[in-house]
Parts: sequence; structure tokens; C-alpha cells
Amino acid sequence: MHAYVYKSQRKADTYVYLAARDDFGRLPEPLRTQLGPLQFVLDIALTPQRKLAREDAAAVRENLASRGFHLQFPPRNDRDPMSEDWGTDA
Repeated sequence: MHAYVYKSQRKADTYVYLAARDDFGRLPEPLRTQLGPLQFVLDIALTPQRKLAREDAAAVRENLASRGFHLQFPPRNDRDPMSEDWGTDA
């Protein structure tokens, strides 16, 4: 399966995977409005062996097959950055 990845120009670190290049009609209108302009960033083959950095490739393939798109949200930062050891004596 092939995917075409676009970056939202309005929502930081938010990406849309499409099953067909420039097939923005697959996205619900409210979602398109929230994402704003989309910039093409990647053309990728999603084989069963493919690993993705932030997403489960099987879930992406399933969403592309059923809906024609997959939405990747920014990573959640559940940890408090001040709780880490920064290697200082402070």
C-alpha cells in the first residue's frame, strides 16, 4: 500500500496520510478547515515490514483502506520536563 503524507500549515506537528495523492475530498470539511493548507512532504510504501517513527503502520494501513486517510497528531508530552535529571548540581 502506498501513502502520501501532508503537513498541516496551521496545526504544528500534525500530518495527514492519504491513500491517493492530493485526494483532499476524503477529509471531512470541518477537519480540512482546522488543518488549513496542507503541504506535501512524503511519498511512502507502507509494507507490513515498514516501521514508522510515531505511528503504528498497521493502523495507518487500516485507516487508509477504510477511510482513505489517517491523521497523525502531535506527540503527547505527559512528563514534566522539570522532573528530569539535567546533570547539574542545582
